[in-house]
Amino acid sequence: MPELPEVHTFQQYFNEAALDIPIKKVVIHDDKIFRNIGATEFCKNLKGRTFTGSTRRGKYLFPALDNGHHILLHFGMTGDLKYYQDIEEKPKHERFVFHFADGYKLGFDCPRKFARICYVPDLQTYISEVRLGEDALLMTEASFLAAMEGKKSNIKSFLLNQKIIAGVGNLYADEILYKSRIHPASQVSAIPKNHQKQVYKKMQEILHMAVSQSAHYKEHPEDWFFKWRVVGQKAPKGKTLVSIATIAGRTTYFFEGYQKLYVLK
Repeated sequence: MPELPEVHTFQQYFNEAALDIPIKKVVIHDDKIFRNIGATEFCKNLKGRTFTGSTRRGKYLFPALDNGHHILLHFGMTGDLKYYQDIEEKPKHERFVFHFADGYKLGFDCPRKFARICYVPDLQTYISEVRLGEDALLMTEASFLAAMEGKKSNIKSFLLNQKIIAGVGNLYADEILYKSRIHPASQVSAIPKNHQKQVYKKMQEILHMAVSQSAHYKEHPEDWFFKWRVVGQKAPKGKTLVSIATIAGRTTYFFEGYQKLYVLK
């Protein structure tokens, strides 16, 4: 599933393709990914409108319309955007497409149909209703540490909780904890304060690096865990091997021993 860095890249792509050009029409091929509005009403609401900007919060992208409303593009596992002019360039699994007044189109491609599209009259009300947490890139250290106070859940679950931190998914959570040398099953409240700060620091470093690389994994540093995390692979300095377990309901890779386990006594 696209995480914060991927959605940041989608936002840049969307802004370059879709802003300040009147929407001539919207054509919907498959309405299964629309959640709070029907296809006919969605097309009617967007016809003649103009996208003026966009807001990203975690994995959610909210393009803004010239009437103050927004739409939600949540990309699910396989959502993508394709800007094109000729019909031959239409993506294979296009679910709907914006036709702009200049003759160009922006299609929403989604092979597995796990994406979610909503019409959002009031952005702040919607964010409050879905209880979307602070964006991981914008979250301060003080806010991060305050959110940790009193938490008895494991640190992997904490990082994945979108109601606390919006944007971190399974892959980046494993990377953050590897770089912090914290076992993913560690209880949040048991982690010493200086190590909690280290988790925050690594979260910021990793996400900023990924964003700067436009989420192109092949361009990430060779020492990133996800590039060589294979069960049985040797850990740094060859002391332990890569382990795999289900933690916080997700497949989790870590180094037993190299990543310290903290539990409440």
